[in-house]
Amino acid sequence: MPAKQANTASPCRPVTEITPHPASARRGAAPVAAALGAQIATVAPTVTVVECYPGTDQQEVLALFESAGIPFATVLHADDYALAPEALDESLARELTEDRVFGVMTNRTLADCFAPAALAEARRAVAAATKTGRVLVYGVGATLIAADFAANFAENALLFYADITRWEIQLRYRRGMDNWRTAQTGLPQLAKYKRGFFAEWRWGDLVKKQCLPRLAGYLDMTVAGEPGFVAGEDYRHALAVLAARPFRLVPYYDPGVWGGHWMQSKFSLPENGSNYAWSFDGVPEENSLLLGFGGTEIETPAINLVFAQPRALLGERVYARFGAEFPIRFDLLDTIGGQNLSLQVHPLTEYIQDTYHMHYTQDESYYILDTEGENPEVWLGLREDICPEAMAGALRAAQRGECSFDAGQYANHFPVKKHDHVLIPAGTVHGAGAGTMVLEISATPYIFTFKLWDWGRLGLDGKPRPIHVEQGLENIQWDRTTAWVENNLLHQARVVHQSSACTVEKTGLDEREFIDTYRITTATAAPIRRNGSVHMLNLVEGAEARITSPSGSFPPFTVRYAQTFILPQNAGEYQIEAVNGQPIRAILACVRG
Repeated sequence: MPAKQANTASPCRPVTEITPHPASARRGAAPVAAALGAQIATVAPTVTVVECYPGTDQQEVLALFESAGIPFATVLHADDYALAPEALDESLARELTEDRVFGVMTNRTLADCFAPAALAEARRAVAAATKTGRVLVYGVGATLIAADFAANFAENALLFYADITRWEIQLRYRRGMDNWRTAQTGLPQLAKYKRGFFAEWRWGDLVKKQCLPRLAGYLDMTVAGEPGFVAGEDYRHALAVLAARPFRLVPYYDPGVWGGHWMQSKFSLPENGSNYAWSFDGVPEENSLLLGFGGTEIETPAINLVFAQPRALLGERVYARFGAEFPIRFDLLDTIGGQNLSLQVHPLTEYIQDTYHMHYTQDESYYILDTEGENPEVWLGLREDICPEAMAGALRAAQRGECSFDAGQYANHFPVKKHDHVLIPAGTVHGAGAGTMVLEISATPYIFTFKLWDWGRLGLDGKPRPIHVEQGLENIQWDRTTAWVENNLLHQARVVHQSSACTVEKTGLDEREFIDTYRITTATAAPIRRNGSVHMLNLVEGAEARITSPSGSFPPFTVRYAQTFILPQNAGEYQIEAVNGQPIRAILACVRG
């Protein structure tokens, strides 16, 4: 079943239409409840299981099934059998640490959030309840509670999955929602996010991976009061369609103390009373997908595609190296009309493995989409012959509030222009300066940034932003000084292919990194060969481009200026075509072979 040309809706809400349109998709509480009731009545399972992702509004989920017209004799809430909130909080203390930002990636599973005796009791309760009628088990851990029946969903149990996007969870944190199963209520948003990132979402993702191949129905609970539903078979088919054609993620935009106004102007974003500092427009762990089913849109976390179709999406070689994880990230940083980013450094691989249990670190780069003002620049590396002890002392004094840190005394700042590509391997002191519009291309562990100096400012919440001088000092590579930076990190582009059709330049990344980046320039059509890796691209020049398949394996796909898009490995070879002879440039990132 081919998909129609995508990306014809709002640039901020790109939809992939799935055709022929499955008849199962529904939107709205009443239609969804009716669809659930019809499916349950047809199968007549002994047990209906509704696994919920942490952060889903479970009362809204329960209300759908209560309205489905199915006479459940017994309803069990899985959360009731989990550890008491205080006990769960205590068990997570080591992983969450006392740091405002960083924790340790948990190695726990959702089953560890339930005492064995409580799980056994719950399973006995389900078994006993089936003797008196139909049973509904819902909540976080519902599949654990109904494990004896869930072993064979096709015959005696029906599985539904209630999901929510990662960005919506964060927005609900800001509006006051607390973490799942915690006694620590009313925490700052940053603390809630930390618990989600290092613990809850890890448990939830492991369970979700197990559910995706078996679920009978998928519930989109992202928009409060407007649930969506699609049958499990149709949902899995839609993900398979995406894994063989170009697509865009649903971007999101957020203000920041250093933010500017370039994105607001270029993307026609609504006035928010502040600015738009950054955008995630290529981070499957955070972004979502919009699936179109004949006028009914289902929003789903993009990470579900990675879990369901890792080989087709990533390529066998990349999957063998990273597993079901998307290792490349694109995001946008806007300081045009704004301020400098913090002076910062990312951890070295060994440090992030030993300290945070992450497999790899955030090597990155800044592709300069645009500049404005008299002196657009980036901070990069250290000046020659500085004294590390003196710099460390100055940073510590600034952190204590005793003085301002003189960044220019210790760090380089280089002028940049449009289409420069600045390479930033982990351990390099760096930061984007005011007046730059940056496409950040990096490895995925985006949360691990050690701020060294934040120019003495407060965050939008009026509180000091987190600074991590000691962690940063442990990772700074002191030999990356002016000459080394100029020879290794600036102006590294070189032509690797030139023809009448196109020019291809390799622009990075550093030899220490696993990502290669290429800039493709054409006024006609540039054929792109595959290298066994998923490709992530952004149209960095030109109003519009068309992505086509020489073999016809997918329909033409339109992309517009500054938009990020993904070419799964299973999409095969493709072409980037200029429209109406107008020259275009695209930057491409892939995992190095």
